[in-house]
Amino acid sequence: MQLNVTGHHVDMTDSMKNYVETKMEKIERHFDNVTNVHVILSVEKQRHKAEATIHVTRANIFAESENDDMYAAIDAMVDKLDRQVKKHKEKQSDHHRSEGSIKKQMPEE
Repeated sequence: MQLNVTGHHVDMTDSMKNYVETKMEKIERHFDNVTNVHVILSVEKQRHKAEATIHVTRANIFAESENDDMYAAIDAMVDKLDRQVKKHKEKQSDHHRSEGSIKKQMPEE
């Protein structure tokens, strides 16, 4: 997974970058096919905003969050991404594969 963290009107510290990296590991644990993640952290007046785009197989997943605290905004954004990634993973799996056809399930008389 390639992770790009950028900041708009905010000083990017090593602790902020490390915090984003550790939070993104949670998403990578749930879904292995994450190829590229782009995180943008910005400050507009007193609102801290975190937004991210995840490139996975056959889709791009986007989430954003605003809060008074940057770390709380990152937490909320990662939670939103996690829910979306889980939903995408469930859509990708074939749930009907092991059931077989209807004819095989019907008892013959």
